[in-house]
Amino acid sequence: MNRKVFIFLLSLGLLSCLPPNIVFASFAGHNTKGDFGLQSGSQPAPGFYAIAPMYYRYNADTLRDSSGNAISPDPQDRGELTANAYIFGLIWVSEYKILGGNYSFQIYPGFTDNALEAPLFGLNEGVSTGLADLYFQPINLGWHTDRADFTTGLGIYAPTGEYELGGSDNRGLGMWTLEIFAGSTVYLDDAKSWHAATTAFYETHSDKEDTDINVGDILTLEGGLGKSFKGGLVSVGASYYAQWKITEDSFGSDGRTFSNRSDGKHSVYGVGPELTLPLATSEKLYGFLNARYLWEFDAESTFEGETFVMTLTFPIPSVPLQ
Repeated sequence: MNRKVFIFLLSLGLLSCLPPNIVFASFAGHNTKGDFGLQSGSQPAPGFYAIAPMYYRYNADTLRDSSGNAISPDPQDRGELTANAYIFGLIWVSEYKILGGNYSFQIYPGFTDNALEAPLFGLNEGVSTGLADLYFQPINLGWHTDRADFTTGLGIYAPTGEYELGGSDNRGLGMWTLEIFAGSTVYLDDAKSWHAATTAFYETHSDKEDTDINVGDILTLEGGLGKSFKGGLVSVGASYYAQWKITEDSFGSDGRTFSNRSDGKHSVYGVGPELTLPLATSEKLYGFLNARYLWEFDAESTFEGETFVMTLTFPIPSVPLQ
């Protein structure tokens, strides 16, 4: 079951939480790395689906500069960054077609808590659980052929989470984001058991609230290579993501706030295993449990860590198997 969800990770928006004189990394965007994996380019069959919930955890203890070198003034006490998020979603895939593709609307409210412990930066911050920025897709189109699926559309992130430049309790990014996406899942055999997928997301942003700061455009690729069993109810494989900042951040008149401004356009890659299992009896399919774990590498101008995602997805109503 594929979905696009947003979880705001406070600690990854470095310029929003680190003191001005120690900013080394570029601003984060809204796209959440790792929320897509196997069969990312496939839209679900027509019907209603509930995400209840998705749990997302990011942990990192390494911050890298624009050359990929670890920034670690005190290697014995580097600190770490942890962010947890809890997402609920509603997906409606209709029988109505636009340009031959099924129309879908999707919405994902989320909640997050964050912990930033970095002694070398003089920080030890935690944030209680609260509302994050809202993500929804007013347009999601999906096509299905014998050997490939395709999807495209646009998503919007609304700044519903708490945000203040330099604030210690931010749960949002303080900006609107428009995201355009397109992807495909290609089936490598007639039985559609082997599949390879990639979906591209391109995001642009408004200025951050009450500032002249504008986050640069960001391109994210997510997908994976895997195999399905039992008629597609079970899937296993390797998922990945890759993210690049395409244009520079713009500081405007607020550039004076940062004595050590962003040191370039960030990039990072992640790869790891993924597994999907059905929640079913012999008579009914009630839902799916999906889990993936990805290790990051070759990060530049951002943190490098590990991502864990676990999602429960339920068709409404449940699906008879006999």
